[in-house]
Amino acid sequence: MIDDLPILDTLLGTIRDAVVLTDRTGQPLRVNTAFEVLSGFQETEFIGTAVPYAVAARETVASVVSNGAGRRTLGFRCAGGNDCHVEVTVSPVVPPAPTSDTDVAFVVLIRPADTLERGTAKARFGYDLLTGLPGRDLFLDRVEQSVLQTYRTGGSVALLMMGLDRFTLVNDALGHQAGDRLLIEVSRRLRQCIREADTVVRLEGDRFALVLVIADDDDAVVIAEKVLAAMNEPFTVEGNEVVLTFSIGIAIYPLDAVDGPHLIKQAENALHHAKSGGRNQYRFFARDMNRKAKARLELESRMRRALNQNEFEVYYQPKVRAEDGEIVGAEALIRWNDPDYGMISPTEFIPVAEETGLIGQIGSWVLLQTCKQNQAWQDQGIAPLRIAVNVSARQFRDRGFVDVVLHTLKETGLDPSWLELEITESMLMHDIEVAVEKMTLLRTIGVGLSIDDFGTGYSSLSYLGRFPITTLKIDRAFVADVDTNPKTAEIARAIIGLSRGLNLEVVAEGCEVAEHVLFLKTHGCHTVQGFLYSQPVPAHEFELMLRGKVLSAHHKDAPGTQQVLVGTTLIGPSLPA
Repeated sequence: MIDDLPILDTLLGTIRDAVVLTDRTGQPLRVNTAFEVLSGFQETEFIGTAVPYAVAARETVASVVSNGAGRRTLGFRCAGGNDCHVEVTVSPVVPPAPTSDTDVAFVVLIRPADTLERGTAKARFGYDLLTGLPGRDLFLDRVEQSVLQTYRTGGSVALLMMGLDRFTLVNDALGHQAGDRLLIEVSRRLRQCIREADTVVRLEGDRFALVLVIADDDDAVVIAEKVLAAMNEPFTVEGNEVVLTFSIGIAIYPLDAVDGPHLIKQAENALHHAKSGGRNQYRFFARDMNRKAKARLELESRMRRALNQNEFEVYYQPKVRAEDGEIVGAEALIRWNDPDYGMISPTEFIPVAEETGLIGQIGSWVLLQTCKQNQAWQDQGIAPLRIAVNVSARQFRDRGFVDVVLHTLKETGLDPSWLELEITESMLMHDIEVAVEKMTLLRTIGVGLSIDDFGTGYSSLSYLGRFPITTLKIDRAFVADVDTNPKTAEIARAIIGLSRGLNLEVVAEGCEVAEHVLFLKTHGCHTVQGFLYSQPVPAHEFELMLRGKVLSAHHKDAPGTQQVLVGTTLIGPSLPA
């Protein structure tokens, strides 16, 4: 049996060519480190996953084995997705008493066809022998080329110098072979953190670098946080769970340096400060950017606290029937009243929540609170109405999103017909088939679906008929001057006509003056939303509106002074939706 070979690990670790051990049918049982470098797959990924490249590589090995012992040259998908020519040698292994298909039956030796020593080939082209990543020579060239590109076309270059914290402890405890496997896995995770146009480099030992051409300095923060998160996931090396941390130094061209060599020096200085400042963090070379990054981390920390301590609150902005001012629905909007800083604008914390992944928790919380409140109002005898909840792109793409909606409805007892999910058109274009499938499931449940901000994204009318939606919302950008701009007016009329032709409800948001409502009502849009009637308000104030049922729009000559009289409660302007 394969597990009965006590010296197998040692042998595989010392062979510099790629090796695959297979059973009699050609199915792989073990591979060595050199094969992991050549193919880009870890042993477990190559043997046991359905990743297309892994499946194709397994089929190639099985096909070679089926042709029997011998040497041949063929094409093989190597690390990075590149096709390369390899020389494959198949040798049979005859154990003393074979008993099953799990016995090693063949040794498959794989090496690049243009050289007897793969290491020589990699070194010749400037690649690291162990990980297959570009080495220091290529790193210097990539930095210079990126700087030259941005000098000509604009933008910035972010250089992230990175080092594993206390990596020598792993080598001392588990040995250098385990350390090599760990570095291979680190390089694989780094590849997953970047775009195709970016470069990840192994400089030496446990030192790596990322070269990024960026449009905004915040892009470097996003990548740095992705790297830290990826490295914080435990590594499994030869049966041992290893937890590592990364320190990252960041420098930006042209902000911190005038050329490539200076950029490298500044990034190295920043890395030194990251390590000396406590490790497992990133530091910018520029002091003001360090403060910016610190503020961002502080905001993320406060958001986590806000979730745990119920500092968030759901506000409601009424949707009104234009003819008579009766409330026919509402949009739920999150607000954050920080105990230390007061009201935090959604435009400040929502983007950070999106980038850090907190938006999933926040979105689920808003959904639960909204459904719970809607059901409570119905239990109090208030006439039912549909309330819309905004869904982020990250939420919608989550595989468990539909299950979250189902669980929330079951937990709160709310009838699905009184829930509407607002989805932006751009997020639907990420994967059309998956989007249609999820939306169809939601409509089958009975949940309403609204396309928010229609006309500002992809506006792919060819796909609109496929989406099982119930509502189109005209973006405030087309409402703001609909009474004075003929082009905007024509767009609004077209969206209203399209909605009616598709038998969809149409809602106009951003109504701030009576002329907006008059135009929309005249052209067939009967549901409106905006400061002319009310800004978003807390649940107890919205309840007063529901009990009064009808809102009177009071237009003032001066912009921004509209007020709404509901019973005896005067509601003035507040945070934008």
